[in-house]
Amino acid sequence: MKLFRNQLLLAAVFSVSMLLSVFAPAYAADIAGKTATAVAVTGNTTVPESSIMAVIKVKPGDTLTPDKINQDLHAIYELGYFFDVTANFTEVPEGVKVVYSVMENPALNNIIIKGNTKVSTDKLQSMLTIKKGSVVNTSTVNDNARAIEQYYHEQGYILAKVSDVAMGTDGVITITINEGMLEGIKIKGNDKTKDYVITREMKLKTGQPFNAKDAKRSMQKVYNLGYFEDVNMKLNPGRDPNAVVLETDVVEQKTGVFSIGGGYSQTDGLTGIIELGDDNFRGTGDKTKIHWEFGGNSYTSHNYQFSYTRPWINNNTQTSLSFDIYNMTNLYNDYDNAVWQSEYYRKRQGWDITVGRPQGEYVQNYITLKHRDDKYVAHYSGDINYGDGSHPDYLQNNFGVTRSVILSRVFDSRDNVFNATEGARTSLSAEFAGKLFGGDFNFNKYNVEARKYFKVGHDQTIAVRTDLGYATGRMPDSGKFTVGGIDTLRGYDDDEFKGNKMLTASAEYRFPIAKKVQGVLFTDIGNAWDGEGYKLDDLKSSVGIGIRLNTPLGPIRLDFAKGSQGNKTHFGFGGQF
Repeated sequence: MKLFRNQLLLAAVFSVSMLLSVFAPAYAADIAGKTATAVAVTGNTTVPESSIMAVIKVKPGDTLTPDKINQDLHAIYELGYFFDVTANFTEVPEGVKVVYSVMENPALNNIIIKGNTKVSTDKLQSMLTIKKGSVVNTSTVNDNARAIEQYYHEQGYILAKVSDVAMGTDGVITITINEGMLEGIKIKGNDKTKDYVITREMKLKTGQPFNAKDAKRSMQKVYNLGYFEDVNMKLNPGRDPNAVVLETDVVEQKTGVFSIGGGYSQTDGLTGIIELGDDNFRGTGDKTKIHWEFGGNSYTSHNYQFSYTRPWINNNTQTSLSFDIYNMTNLYNDYDNAVWQSEYYRKRQGWDITVGRPQGEYVQNYITLKHRDDKYVAHYSGDINYGDGSHPDYLQNNFGVTRSVILSRVFDSRDNVFNATEGARTSLSAEFAGKLFGGDFNFNKYNVEARKYFKVGHDQTIAVRTDLGYATGRMPDSGKFTVGGIDTLRGYDDDEFKGNKMLTASAEYRFPIAKKVQGVLFTDIGNAWDGEGYKLDDLKSSVGIGIRLNTPLGPIRLDFAKGSQGNKTHFGFGGQF
């Protein structure tokens, strides 16, 4: 750090004075071994003499040495109030009279701060302890400069420094700050992914001060795209002083999927499935997926689903657009108070369009337009009458067109969206359906989900999640909350519990077993109900153990859970909560 410009010059004068008065052999010999008869200070007009005398070690009656005089000169100078300090000696019969002559710094008239763009001038001024009208204290000014640098570093601007402190003859101090510029960003290792797909995720921008916190967050965001097996960043020197170039090195992984399969059953006959998709379509970051089923019986022979997501409509605003078109007929189970009753074919066809827009660093807002038509197709197995004259839900006007608007708000500060170890995720959603939109159902549906992650030890995590749902009005069976299965309540059948209210909670302890293999201990509670109120005394629970595998085909989950009705093994693809 540079000190005052005039201070550097005066420090040289001070050094010369010391050499003449202390280290000149003849002069040193004149005072060495003699007794100090008196010690005085001259030249001070504002600084109290007592403040100067308090740091002087030589006292009347002491034997003088060049080292003692040198120490006093340094001590007086380090007070910070003087730009020149000399020692004068007068011989008297009893010894030597010592007089320290000082020249005070000028009074402070004003402070000018230059070069700051990321911290306001008012904030920096508030950190200065030097006061206008008082004699400039260079030690205090230097302490203030270090405090400014420390504050910058705490905000993440680790390259920032006070590059110059200059004081003019008019008593005006100019503090110049160099915030440390990011001169450029260099991307390496991306054979498929376009450079702009990576740089648009970064909080760092060329030509702006480098911020280490933003660099860490940028690395997380690039990794969370899911296109890369590893992401590393390092700083290289730039062309200009105190400028850097950020080098981002990525290792790409497989993002496309192509699968073809088939099967045979007495019910459906010979069935074929083709699925084609890519989460990084042509290296642009777009996501696309096509699912087609052919063969089978007359109900399931024309199943298809097509989805497309563009995370950035353009490269300047992170507005996302996605749509989904589907026509699927599948077997569904019907439960009455969690007791299986029957199985039937249900057809769902429709589309939805979603637009997303960020609000700040961690918040994303979405609006979805939904059109869905649910149709009862045919009975497959089980009872079609409960024996008391009532019919299963699927025969009680639970089918028709749902047209709705869904508003969502998501806060996500997780460090890793695929395997979080720190941070949180909270989502709020509200769905409004009504005949005003041309549908057959009127309902309002609200959902709140919260997740929190705690890092334990070196590579272990505790993850907790709660999910609360509430709905009013008349909704189709497909729109109700469902609980049960690998994603909500392990140890129970998929969608075993259903209703217009829902409450679930999960806790997991995650620990490494081997490379790309993770173990999990978990417990789940939850249920779904119809009618009024939450029946907290009717919550179902389970405990279990699981394993997570990262494979070239994607994450695989295997959980073994013990519920109130026995043991159940769950198998699935995709990441955990």
